[in-house]
Amino acid sequence: MIRRRVVVHGHVQGVFFRETARRRAQSAGVSGWIANRPDGAVEAVFEGERDAVERLVDFCREGPRGARIDWVDVVVEELEGLSGFVVR
Repeated sequence: MIRRRVVVHGHVQGVFFRETARRRAQSAGVSGWIANRPDGAVEAVFEGERDAVERLVDFCREGPRGARIDWVDVVVEELEGLSGFVVR
């Protein structure tokens, strides 16, 4: 089990980024949250099996159709034991 905090910069709000990530996380059994930030970025925390979390981080580097990803910050964090996945 691993935890990653991801901040995605670019044109990432208003393109169903959060909803697409939520669906992928729930189907992969990954816990955490995703939220729009006031600076226009999207921030997410993913906790789960290594492969599933890494697939979500990879998705954040690509984004849904309509998104333009300029750069992605990924931080390794200690597990908190989150349950479920929510859009904030």
